[in-house]
Amino acid sequence: MAQTHPDPFGTAELRRRVLDGWADAPARFREDANAEEDHALGGYRDRAVIELAQNAADAAQRAGAPGRLLLTLDPAGFTAANTGAPLTAAGVESLATLRASAKRDEPAGHGTVGRFGVGFSAVAALSDDITVASRTGAVRWSLDLARHAVRTGLLDSGRARPELAEEIGRRDGHLPLLRLPFPDPSAPPEGYDTAVRLVPRDPAARDRLRALLDSTDEALLLALPGLAEVRIVADGAERVLTREPGTDPGHVRTRVADSAGERTVVWRTATRTGRFEPSQLADRPTEERARLDWAVTWAVPVGDDGQVRDLPPGVRRVVHAPTPSDDELDLPALLIGAFPLGPDRRRVAPGPAADTLIAAAADTYTDLLRGLGGRAALDLVPATLMGRGEFDGRFRAAVAKPLLDTPFLVTAGGEPVRPRDAVIVEGGPEVTAVLADLIGTALPGDWNPHHPALAQLRVRRIGLAELADLLADLDREPEWWARLYAALRAAGRSGADLGELGALPVPLVDGRLVRGPRGLLAPAPGTFGAGVLDPAVLAPLGLRIVHPGAVDELLTRLGAVEANAAAVLTDPRTRSAVENSLDADDPEEVATPVLHLVAASSTTVADEPWLAELALRDDEGGYSVAGELLLPGSPLLGVLTDDAPFGVVADDLVERHGAAALEAVGVLRTFALVRAGDLTLGPALADEDLPLDGLEEWAEDVAERLGDGAELPPVVPELLAVADLEFVRDDRWPQALELLAAPPLRAAVVEPARVLRGDGRGADVPSYTAWWLRTGALLDGRRPIELRAADSDPALSGLYDPAPGTLDPGLARALGVRRGLADLIADPDGPEDLIDRLADPERHVERAVLRDIWTALAAVDSDRVAPPEQVRAVRGGAIVVAGADDTVVLDSPDLLPLLGDRPAVLVPAEHAVAVADVLDLALASEEIEGRVTSTGEVRPVPDEVRAFLDTGVLTYLHHEELIVDGVAVEWRCDGGTPHASGTDGLARALCWKAGRWSQRHLIAAVLRDPRGLPALLAEADLD
Repeated sequence: MAQTHPDPFGTAELRRRVLDGWADAPARFREDANAEEDHALGGYRDRAVIELAQNAADAAQRAGAPGRLLLTLDPAGFTAANTGAPLTAAGVESLATLRASAKRDEPAGHGTVGRFGVGFSAVAALSDDITVASRTGAVRWSLDLARHAVRTGLLDSGRARPELAEEIGRRDGHLPLLRLPFPDPSAPPEGYDTAVRLVPRDPAARDRLRALLDSTDEALLLALPGLAEVRIVADGAERVLTREPGTDPGHVRTRVADSAGERTVVWRTATRTGRFEPSQLADRPTEERARLDWAVTWAVPVGDDGQVRDLPPGVRRVVHAPTPSDDELDLPALLIGAFPLGPDRRRVAPGPAADTLIAAAADTYTDLLRGLGGRAALDLVPATLMGRGEFDGRFRAAVAKPLLDTPFLVTAGGEPVRPRDAVIVEGGPEVTAVLADLIGTALPGDWNPHHPALAQLRVRRIGLAELADLLADLDREPEWWARLYAALRAAGRSGADLGELGALPVPLVDGRLVRGPRGLLAPAPGTFGAGVLDPAVLAPLGLRIVHPGAVDELLTRLGAVEANAAAVLTDPRTRSAVENSLDADDPEEVATPVLHLVAASSTTVADEPWLAELALRDDEGGYSVAGELLLPGSPLLGVLTDDAPFGVVADDLVERHGAAALEAVGVLRTFALVRAGDLTLGPALADEDLPLDGLEEWAEDVAERLGDGAELPPVVPELLAVADLEFVRDDRWPQALELLAAPPLRAAVVEPARVLRGDGRGADVPSYTAWWLRTGALLDGRRPIELRAADSDPALSGLYDPAPGTLDPGLARALGVRRGLADLIADPDGPEDLIDRLADPERHVERAVLRDIWTALAAVDSDRVAPPEQVRAVRGGAIVVAGADDTVVLDSPDLLPLLGDRPAVLVPAEHAVAVADVLDLALASEEIEGRVTSTGEVRPVPDEVRAFLDTGVLTYLHHEELIVDGVAVEWRCDGGTPHASGTDGLARALCWKAGRWSQRHLIAAVLRDPRGLPALLAEADLD
């Protein structure tokens, strides 16, 4: 194929030298063919668009003007047209000579990107027909032309050695076509200086070109600053990428426009330049060692608010050296630099040059963060030291320490600060704003305190607990503290754990600064400063009152107490002051505010028993505790003994504070009430400091009443008792009882005490006060339990003296004044007292009453009664007081005639055994033999009687004279057949046998006249 086109670049000479070289050294042909395949199919595969854009950027840089690049893909092929310096002969030689770039001799800092002259080989992976047309001429590389040149210039002419011909044949027509340029008449498109045209080798190559165009994005413009515009037209669709300076220094704006719309991205950039030391390039290729200048640039997308945005869609997170490599960089920023690459041009080559640029990249990255400043920079801080690959990991390790020392963060006051100096104060922006002047390196409070970058930067975090410690000795006005508390309260609404503020400092009204709000008194607005809550008046109490200017709701949430009169009064320090007031230098300085607080809060000693320890001045000028003082003219004064431990409060205190306030703190008008809760009635009772006479004896009495033998002692959940009863004069008990009958003392007397047994069951027992009065009070010289009520059971008339008619009935019942046998028997001491009184010969008891008393005593447990020495009994029909040893309990009526003069206790037969047990007496059947010595005749029991009684007894032994133990009697039942000597005796025997003793007289009448039975039964029905 003869070439007739002009040859401005001397391609003929280039081809000649190449063919001569192959002819002279066949191995050279093989080397060139392998090298072109390596570049086109290996390291530069899929890099055609990037490499062409890189050449365009270099042309623009050489021309000194912003470059434009047009990339077109249409049915005719692919074209890359650019502006800038045109193609030169040296450039054509560089394109046709592998790894011999024409840019080697360009001056330092010229800004070109291509370095080795091999990038152009990427087009050989896609096409066998390539043309470069420029304003200065055009050159073409064609596989067909190359084959013709090899055939005519080597094979047909016989210049090819056998081994060369064999190698050419082995490659099946594939030649290193880029080594054989040809002239061409083509020209670049209008408006462009140079154009590269490719005819795709096949549909697959065209598809690959289309994919490369589709993936071209704004990162190309950042990597190739010489280009200002890249226009892409593929199959009729157009997309335009432009680059222009931003409105602010250090900003670049890129725009991508297509039929779907326009996308604009503002990039914040940071660049550093420098020169390698020659030693740092010692391991690099010769031509690369001559290029000592380097530059490193970071670019990150930012929004209008200055915050970092993610990389635009499709922009890969890789190192650009300066065009994209395969080394990943997992950051939302682009790194562009003259990094040395390996032979495949895809990864950064390790070595001193790479180390230098990685260190420079780390320093430049800190410049970028400092330029962004504040919160925007946080998103660029690597979260971990673990990278996505080797380069990413090396960069993270290199940047870790510089980040700590770079003041790219900003304080709440807007000042730059190094991460190692910065602190995060938990609590949000309000808290940080208040503390800005105190903690100058505090970061803004609206930053996310849990941002991973802050943890990676090891920014110190001040939690609420540590904050409270830091403020411990701070001197600030109360209003400053109020602002802080309000800010902390707002932080609590946002989820902060306010429980960590337990040691939060609080200013007090007395000028002190104390740790922790719990227990402090926080006055409500407008309630503090005068009257009851006057600080000067309250000062002697040693209270911890929050300064009104610092009061905030937060303090009460953290345990402070609203400082009303009741809260101030019940404060532990007020209590301590009261309890120690008797030893105070001036007790009245304590008494005055306490009495005011008592009056204002309506609190009494019943609510707070310790108020009774308030020291008050008495009428003799000394001081006593309130609980040991009486009001002047108190009715209690008239009932107490002269040695009672009570004084009288000074008259002027009554005039100044009023009797009600003094009574509220325990000064007595009447008896004092003692209250106690969960009182254990056991050995521990001795440790209770209660002013109650005989309390332990009452506890023993209660235990005896319960008598359940539980392992655990009983407990009184709530004790209400009257104190100082032991100081009542004997002759003033009527007046004392009048006082006790009135509320609130009355309840302590008449209401029983509720006791919980050891097994948890409940029981009611006489109150302590009622128990004490039963034996301690005197009415007409007698104890209440020695008296009977006016409406008492007649059975008690001869045994107990009447109680005074003026005694309150309810009080009388509680005090044990006797009302009836049932109550008497139920009383633990009642049965024994009753038996003792029965043994008193001076007391009169009717026979009918005596029977009722013995019947009632039958229900008593014998363990409750000591055996009496004397008992009330019947002897010979008369009531007598006899010795217990001589007295028996009649347990069978047939033994009555056999008693002779022996006294007997007569009781219904069914109670005989029980009464004998209670009185520890013998039964008559145990003392009398009752042997029948006469002879009887067996007779049948009359039918009418047998049918009526239904005893099952068919016969009895009739005696003309029944002799038992030598005594003539009417009847005897000794366990077998009844014995009888007459009608009355038979009736008694049969009725005793049948258990129908009360019908003995009816049966006797029937036996005398059986015909009268119906009338007798009718009369019995009327009983």
